[in-house]
Amino acid sequence: MLRSPKRWAVFISACIAGLTTLFVSLFPESHPWLLVTCFGIAFAAGVILNTLALELLIFREVNQLYTSLNKIKKKDFKLAKRQLATISGPLQDLHKEIYSYAAKKQKEIDDLVKLEAFRREFIADISHELKTPIFAAQGYIQTLLDGAIDDEEVRYVFLERANKSLEGLEHLVQDLLMLSQMETGVIQMNFQEVDLHRICADVFEQLQNKAAARAIELKLESPGQCKAWADPQRIRQVFVNLVENGIKYGKEGGFVRVRLQPSKDFCQVVIEDNGVGIPKKHLHRIFERFYRVEKSRSKESGGSGLGLAIVKQIILAHHSEIEVKSKVDEGTRFSFYLSTHAKALPVLQTSTTQSQSMEAGN
Repeated sequence: MLRSPKRWAVFISACIAGLTTLFVSLFPESHPWLLVTCFGIAFAAGVILNTLALELLIFREVNQLYTSLNKIKKKDFKLAKRQLATISGPLQDLHKEIYSYAAKKQKEIDDLVKLEAFRREFIADISHELKTPIFAAQGYIQTLLDGAIDDEEVRYVFLERANKSLEGLEHLVQDLLMLSQMETGVIQMNFQEVDLHRICADVFEQLQNKAAARAIELKLESPGQCKAWADPQRIRQVFVNLVENGIKYGKEGGFVRVRLQPSKDFCQVVIEDNGVGIPKKHLHRIFERFYRVEKSRSKESGGSGLGLAIVKQIILAHHSEIEVKSKVDEGTRFSFYLSTHAKALPVLQTSTTQSQSMEAGN
């Protein structure tokens, strides 16, 4: 099979020159030298024109197509896309189709790889979280069965510890179940008008002892009543989780501050502390299930590792989004917006835009 443009040009030109010469030979006055000259001129002109046409219109673009495919195989989509912008001719659409299809498939593959990595990490995390309280309770019970049950004082202490481990397991399972139900939409929000100032004050009262144990001051900055359209139970859970995190990971003698800033359509909630902060590389993952910035420190502080994942789902169910900013050794700041009336926010970006405008005003 002829593969180069020059061979194709010679073959096509020979055919055209032969047909032209055959046509001229039909005239009675045609001379053999005339036929040879006619063949030569037709053949030469055909070779030149066909070579240029095939090279410019087909083979050059086919070669560019192969070049783009090689770039795509190496996942160099940016370079391939720049090349496509300079291509013109009948194969331009084909180039674009190939690039778009390859980019789409590569994105699907990358997403599947990420999901698989997340699945493996999630299974490992949940196995570890479930194993810890089960093994602890099992150890206490086994010790009692081995003879410690006859000692009344030891029996009571070990049973109490086993019960505490199983209570932790129960809370973990309940959090997992609730998070799953929220993600699938099984749990519906009970929206009503709530006073965020009152909810926050109640949360501070609930967590006052934990804060006092670490000499952390709880501060509430609010103009008074701050009405919002929300599920009171779920929003209370958001305040508890975020304030409790600030107490756990804050510096002793520091503070956890909640600021409520109402406006006409939204109420901004800001919860910040002056604790150890979160390194930048971890910020995009802290809302994942069981993700811990420092596993050893998190274990010492307790908790299921699901608190921030639950917070994120609750805020999303309120048609808003939660933002986090943090600097190591300076503190962490969480913020979100809640609508002040029954009409839900039309899009998530509304809260982001409002956040930027209010922060600029401050």
